[in-house]
Amino acid sequence: MNSRPPIVAVLGHVDHGKTTLLDHIRKSKIASGEHGGITQSIGAYEISTGIKGYPTDKITFIDTPGHEAFSKLRSRGANVADIALLVIDAKDSVMPQTEESISHIKNANIPFIVVLNKIDLPDAKPDKVKLDLLKYDVAVEEKGGKIPCINISAKTGKGVKEVLEAILLLSSDLNLKTDEKNPAQALIIETKKDKRGIVTSCIIKDGVLNTTDTVYAENLKTKIRSMYNDQGKLIQKVIPSSPFELLGFKEIPKVGSVITTTQGKQVDAQQEKTPKQAFNLEAILKTIQTKKINIILKVDSKGSLDALSDSLKKNDNIEIIMTGIGDIHKSDIFLASSSKSIIIGFNVKIEADAVELAKAEKIIIKTFSIIYELLDELDEVSGLLKKQGLDEKIKGESTVLAKFVIHEQIVYGIKVTKGKVSLADKIEVFRNDNLIGKSKIQSLQIRSNPVKEAKKGQEAGILINPNLDIKIGDVIKYIL
Repeated sequence: MNSRPPIVAVLGHVDHGKTTLLDHIRKSKIASGEHGGITQSIGAYEISTGIKGYPTDKITFIDTPGHEAFSKLRSRGANVADIALLVIDAKDSVMPQTEESISHIKNANIPFIVVLNKIDLPDAKPDKVKLDLLKYDVAVEEKGGKIPCINISAKTGKGVKEVLEAILLLSSDLNLKTDEKNPAQALIIETKKDKRGIVTSCIIKDGVLNTTDTVYAENLKTKIRSMYNDQGKLIQKVIPSSPFELLGFKEIPKVGSVITTTQGKQVDAQQEKTPKQAFNLEAILKTIQTKKINIILKVDSKGSLDALSDSLKKNDNIEIIMTGIGDIHKSDIFLASSSKSIIIGFNVKIEADAVELAKAEKIIIKTFSIIYELLDELDEVSGLLKKQGLDEKIKGESTVLAKFVIHEQIVYGIKVTKGKVSLADKIEVFRNDNLIGKSKIQSLQIRSNPVKEAKKGQEAGILINPNLDIKIGDVIKYIL
């Protein structure tokens, strides 16, 4: 097993300095002769930091900054980045796209570093930014958290070396390992067509790829015709964390697809043509993998956001993945795909390209213009989920047939109507579908003989503790 360089994504609000930072790193850490030969980006580049004392001194940066590119990769299950940089303007503080970037990073479940840019400006307020971040559950080290925070000027380069060292330190803690003997796995980060044909930009995460290899990407297969590194040089093989261009595909593979040397499961063409489901209770329940509804909420104003967020947070069956002000964009669709969420809009529009993408990704979107209609519909779905969750916990049911007092203890005669009843089960007692109390079985008998369980169709006697005011005809449910 060998250490591999970390792969880093850069996110943040527009104009907060993501591209400036990446350009500075590229120009300062790639030899001038090599950099001069690069006529276009391949979507990522690798640098040698020259910083010693870590398992590797190399870092690969994804050169497509912004949360849309990041979430586009993740929407197809590709977690290409090991670490994220959250770039924030030290004078503007947290902005809408900053908040969205935080949601995308948290959903990816990867460590990140906060980078406060433009620190050299007189109106920079780094301490205010750190306090503002606490509102989004981002606690940097100076505020009692564990997230590194570094002040920089991407324009002058001040603090950039500290950012690179923080990445290497975090990478060391992650203990990123690879084995070149493993089957090759590379992730597609960009695709394009030029005079060479279809060009696929990739980053390899495990194993090794050679120009003689036959590779697969979902339902596509090709023999590698040629490969180029991030400096435009023809190469014969690539090793883990290296960015490269691959030529050979006859059809354009999808961004986020995994390239392997072993044939994986073929994509069902009919499945790809499946139309988007209508927004209704049944459709939502089919998309939910957990007992919570994951929601991305987009609204027209801060006032609407506060009102809706406060109401939705009171519902235990709803998990808010991200909130934002403004129309529904492609990046929202990508996040919904990767987080298995539905998108709810209030007084906002859906961009045309987002509508098409939602159909392709089979994402449910619903927009409302009246708050109570939105809350009522979500409450109805939530109620069904809650009932579904309770039903799955129930292992058995019985009806109370009789009530006896034996040796000053109340014994209930029951008939098991569903599943089974076991000694020490927790119980819930219902009368006319209303819960009247909870307790636990203390003793279970069949014909005066102690038993450990009673099955469907059997009659038994139970003693419970604590006692409840149970009546003949009540229904007892036995909980896992």
